[in-house]
Amino acid sequence: MDQLTPLRADLRPPLPPESPLAMPVQDLRRFDRREAHRLAFDGRTARMRAILALATVLLTAWLAHEMYAVLAVGGLVMLEAVMLGLFVVNIGWIGFNSVSAVLGLLAPAPPRPGEGLAQLRTAILLPAYNEDTVRVVATACATLRALEARGAADRFDLFILSDTNKPDVWLAEQALVDHARAAHGLQDRLYYRHRSINRERKVGNIADWVERWGGAYPAMLVLDADSLMEADTILELARRLEAAPETGLIQTVPRLVGARTPLARVQQFATRVYGPTLARGLSAWFGDAGNYWGHNAILRTRAFAEAAGLPALPGRKPFGGLILSHDFVEAALLRRQGWAVRLAADLGGSYEQAPPNLVEMVTRDRRWAQGNVQHMALLGVAGLRPLSRLHMATGAFAYLASPLWLLFLLAGMLLALYADLVPPDYFPDGWALFPTWPQIDAQRAIALFGICLLVLFTPKLIGLVQFLREPASRGQRLRALPDFLVESALSALSAPILMLTQTRAVFEILVGRDSGWNAQARDAGGLPWSTLWRFHRHQMMVGVALGVAAGAISLSLLAWMSPAILSMVIALPLGAFLGANRAGDGMRRLGLLSTPEERETPEIAASADAIEAELRLRPAPPAGLVAVLADPAAFARHMAWLDMRTERRPDEPDATLAAAWLRITDGTDLAVLDDRQSFAVLASSSILRRVADVERATAGGPRLRSAQGG
Repeated sequence: MDQLTPLRADLRPPLPPESPLAMPVQDLRRFDRREAHRLAFDGRTARMRAILALATVLLTAWLAHEMYAVLAVGGLVMLEAVMLGLFVVNIGWIGFNSVSAVLGLLAPAPPRPGEGLAQLRTAILLPAYNEDTVRVVATACATLRALEARGAADRFDLFILSDTNKPDVWLAEQALVDHARAAHGLQDRLYYRHRSINRERKVGNIADWVERWGGAYPAMLVLDADSLMEADTILELARRLEAAPETGLIQTVPRLVGARTPLARVQQFATRVYGPTLARGLSAWFGDAGNYWGHNAILRTRAFAEAAGLPALPGRKPFGGLILSHDFVEAALLRRQGWAVRLAADLGGSYEQAPPNLVEMVTRDRRWAQGNVQHMALLGVAGLRPLSRLHMATGAFAYLASPLWLLFLLAGMLLALYADLVPPDYFPDGWALFPTWPQIDAQRAIALFGICLLVLFTPKLIGLVQFLREPASRGQRLRALPDFLVESALSALSAPILMLTQTRAVFEILVGRDSGWNAQARDAGGLPWSTLWRFHRHQMMVGVALGVAAGAISLSLLAWMSPAILSMVIALPLGAFLGANRAGDGMRRLGLLSTPEERETPEIAASADAIEAELRLRPAPPAGLVAVLADPAAFARHMAWLDMRTERRPDEPDATLAAAWLRITDGTDLAVLDDRQSFAVLASSSILRRVADVERATAGGPRLRSAQGG
């Protein structure tokens, strides 16, 4: 047997002692309500929900009646009935969101921030998966230093929970965390755990932490890899959780920062100007049955462990297997167990980044779509509260709405074609004064179109007015209307493209195609034209086909559909513009789509930027298997930091590791191994030690001819 390389005695994994907390897998088919906690009845929230339901039904009924009047001039034919049905569903969805935003005007005044420090010991969890390591470590350091400046250093620890599977990124994480712990004095507050096998994706990542360290932390604050949160916001969340023992989760409303491309700037402006109004409306009727968006939220660890252990769903994808959009389901299970889930719509200081281009936005949307459509199979979970079922249904419909709108457009085209090609029926069944053929009330149709636009834009208009009343908007009020028009125009141009991509996503999901799990390129600027062509060519072809068909049927139909058709036809140059850093920089110089946070960088963002700049000046860490074997200190650290609990189990097959070991024993140079094989070797303590010992023993001579029997 090989002589294993000894580890340095002074190296220890950068983790505290384990404090296990059981997290049982929940039974989705049975639930006894007698085991759940009981929350006090909230009459105000109940009234808000009743207003929301009644107003949505009345608004939808009125608009449906108007649409019926538009279509039923000469009696409804089958295509008109289909078109009416699609309209009712779609306008009901728009009306629901519009009424929800109006409820924000009726929301009670937010509570005043508390004083003093909460006694809850809180773990800040920062999951990472092949992210920009420097940015992640800079965020961790900036967060801990900000809390230290508020006198709360002893109440908060931060865990970087890595599921990274790229060797270079993994080794960089180790080197930078090691440096940050020493250079910033964070040995007892900044922790790092890397899972060698990332079972169950982010769900498994968080669950692994809960089961191993959750017992030591009454609260956990979950961030995303691109999240930032001001120290004052973190402290207020901890105070609110401590003051409300019945609360299991408090979700903040993140604002977007750091936008550079036009697309990111559009999203950043929209979330900042319209987002607060939408959030207040949601908070007004969410009450204690809110939702969870997976990050920028604080959770009661015991409640999460007790209620939110997720099983794999039976059956095949897309409705079976791992629960992808786990956050909605975790919130529903917390509420099922009787824990309150609240939305802190009044809290600022919570930030994240926006996708920089349409390719990244659609890639992210594809994952979300698969998870949200999967929720349709979870609507019957035993014991869920009605509002939790509504959350999951609306999450799914956010993506199902796109194919329904496309069907509505196609139905309109078919109706126009039907009217053009099919002669009127002069002898319908029964007596009639006039022949039967499709007719519409054109004047009423134009009026209805205007009303629908008003319903659609109501949340934006309310948000704009509310924003202009904020002190933070000073200096931007004269730009508000041009910014509103630019945002509305760019959003309208990109909407048909997103309609097509989401329709395609829903179709792929229903036929069982998986979205995969890829890291998001958060800082990607302009994309090469070849990538843009591959992504946009189908949208352009659909636009050309719809334009030709509409023009052949009727020039008036072509004019009516021209905004949507134009967006599809120019998808490639539009996508290039929306994802171009240079175009976004030009908009910033002109002051277009500016936000208060852009004019005055948030404290936490400025601190993270400064630490990031310092870290990027450091020498590059060892990159790859060969480099870490050649660096004794890096190798010793890597071996010490391997998490044995998440390694391959002795009886667990690993084809990639087997292939790598076979190539090594055949004498293949280590540098020739691909990333997957290098990662498999780096993730196996036993194989890596053997490789290291044989590598040293054969230095300068034939390499690893037999690995001495392995």
